[in-house]
Amino acid sequence: MFDEIKFDRMERLPKYVFAEVNDLKMKERRAGADVIDFSMGNPDGDTPEHIREKLVESAQKTKTHGYSASKGIPKLLMAIAGWYKRKYDVDLDPQTQCVATMGSKEGYAHLAYAITNPGDVAIVPDPTYPIHSYAFILAGGNVVKFGIVFDEHYNIDEDKFFEDLENVFKNSSPKPKYVVVNFPHNPSTATVTPDFYVRLVAMAKKERFYVISDIAYGDITFDGYKTPSIMEVEGATDVAVESFTLSKSYNMAGWRVGFFVGNTKLIGALQKIKSWLDYGMFTPIQVAATVALNGDQQCVKDITDKYDHRQNVLIEAFDRAGWHIKRNKASMFVWAKVPPCVEHLGSLEFSKKLLVEAGVAVAPGIGFGEHGENYVRIALIENDKRIRQAAKNIKKFLAKFEDKA
Repeated sequence: MFDEIKFDRMERLPKYVFAEVNDLKMKERRAGADVIDFSMGNPDGDTPEHIREKLVESAQKTKTHGYSASKGIPKLLMAIAGWYKRKYDVDLDPQTQCVATMGSKEGYAHLAYAITNPGDVAIVPDPTYPIHSYAFILAGGNVVKFGIVFDEHYNIDEDKFFEDLENVFKNSSPKPKYVVVNFPHNPSTATVTPDFYVRLVAMAKKERFYVISDIAYGDITFDGYKTPSIMEVEGATDVAVESFTLSKSYNMAGWRVGFFVGNTKLIGALQKIKSWLDYGMFTPIQVAATVALNGDQQCVKDITDKYDHRQNVLIEAFDRAGWHIKRNKASMFVWAKVPPCVEHLGSLEFSKKLLVEAGVAVAPGIGFGEHGENYVRIALIENDKRIRQAAKNIKKFLAKFEDKA
């Protein structure tokens, strides 16, 4: 009887590809296998000491243990606005143009729920971080995708991007209401120039759509590259919001602290729905997040330098193993094409075999969308020794397929 009851929203969700890899990883570990895990962007370093100390200090105060402010305590909102002013010389109103979220993932889910009418269309370039698409799908909207194109150094082909975007608008009915962009890109690590956002804001005003920009990896850049923000463009707050998270820059993934800024209508919608659905983050976490944003940013540089170093180690070690990967300019990931000798397996089957036979876990590109096929995402979360051991395991694994060729 109850089997006949359907949950329509859940029916719109496919099987989570990464769960298949995670289940296999847990099975291998329970069997005693030593798995070198590059599969999830979960920072392995400590949260900087001054941030942890502020958390403990605030948690010792009785008055901080009650309900908090769902949109963020005033000092955190001011710190968010101050971060944008220092980093991008952008002026934001802390109360009407900023909102703190429980990580960016929660922010995307609640924002989409607040602003999506049934049947609304959002454009999400593919591959993509899954919540960018499924936030709208869960909210009753529809998603249109097109594949992003980048060169061997992970620079987006911006002309091709806008050509594809314009084609979607010509061929879509109803007209898309939202466009989601994410640079530095997850999973591909691809980057854009400041002119990209100038063109995007102009197109948004012409075609009358909102832009939702994600710069979660904006701090983690190498070789002199600086992540641009859409908020730097004149008139951006008329058509755009942007999200950031403290998870990567400050090794605060488990703390669940993020924020959205920009257009007052969209920010107001997110603030309003959060006021109905939650009471905000634990106040000591918000206090500590304020210290993170306002404090000495040497810790961010140190964390970035670690990822920069690990990328060099991984590329060199994997190259010796026969897996040739190009260096990127940003993020804590490497986006690697599956080696030719195993390309026939596809990214999911390759990832599963690599896990079972070589003890190395990666994220299959197909889990990020159809244009992620034949790639895997490798998170730079293992130390030098583990990276080099992974390369040795991979060399033996690939040799079995090369011998058959």
